[in-house]
Amino acid sequence: MPSPSTQRMVVRGLLRLPTAMLRLMSGGGVVYQGGRTLDPRLQYLAAQARNAPPMTTLSPQEARRAAAAGFASMSGDVEPGVRTEPLIVPGPGGDIPARLYRPENQDAQAPLMIYAHMGGGVIGDLETCHAFCSLLARTTRAPVLSVDYRLAPEHRFPAGLEDVLAAYRWGRDNADRFGAPLAQAAIGGDSMGGNFAAIVCQELKRKSEPQPVLQLLIYPCVDAACESASMSTYADAFPLNRATMDWFMGHYMGPGDSPADPRLSPLRAETLAGLAPAVVVTAGFDPLLDQGEAYARRLKEAGVPVIYRCYDSLAHGFTAFTGAVPCADVACREVAGLVREGVEGRIA
Repeated sequence: MPSPSTQRMVVRGLLRLPTAMLRLMSGGGVVYQGGRTLDPRLQYLAAQARNAPPMTTLSPQEARRAAAAGFASMSGDVEPGVRTEPLIVPGPGGDIPARLYRPENQDAQAPLMIYAHMGGGVIGDLETCHAFCSLLARTTRAPVLSVDYRLAPEHRFPAGLEDVLAAYRWGRDNADRFGAPLAQAAIGGDSMGGNFAAIVCQELKRKSEPQPVLQLLIYPCVDAACESASMSTYADAFPLNRATMDWFMGHYMGPGDSPADPRLSPLRAETLAGLAPAVVVTAGFDPLLDQGEAYARRLKEAGVPVIYRCYDSLAHGFTAFTGAVPCADVACREVAGLVREGVEGRIA
């Protein structure tokens, strides 16, 4: 089997081919759904993925290995001028591995961000969002703490959520150790990490604790029982489809858990008033598109300052594709810029 670095070179080389050739190699034509056109590189990757066993046929352990190999072949490089450091954060179930990112030109006024990776609560680790966290750190000139929370089914709901909440509180209370202002922090995540970030804000409100400076929610899962139009329109999308979403939730939720619980589905909370300012990002070719947009709309209706962006040609998981899909890299850089605006209080 080729080494990860060789696989990465092959993938990057293939995806530099002309658009017409990539579409031809994907079966021809343009993928147009829901009024959107899929990026040709993602179209090619989706076609190739059809040759692999669906995640739903794998065990969680097999799925983790397969996903890690796939992400490694498509992820971007760590940003120059950002150094990393392994950390251990105390958690409710024991020590939580974490990774700190610090930019060379750190702004002493920029708050620490605690970040949770994607993976449906079942797959993913610190490598999943490695390049993106370095991009966040460099662009925002702030330290970023990436959290390797517990995964299901070994640790079902709410274990991963509780780890991220504990990591947020620890980071907030120790931020000065990393050159950031004490007693304040931002929270962020993508997909299930976005679910955790949204719920952390709601949990802090319930406990009458101060809100984060900002919440960054990238293609978040905010309704575990969502039946919106995008769940049908993009039911067979790549890399997240309806069947895989059901597979994730089947492992993440226990038999007695209800998807109506706001600690599983933050969109179902009675009110979103009083929550942290938000940057909410969605992808066009994503079953979760509608629920991310709905959460941004409800935040705004509740008086929360919000920036919302939908990247129509991209798909779920694009933060991990920055080394292979140029549009994903551009989008991630824009998102990081929006986070910088958000922590500076420039969200209307």
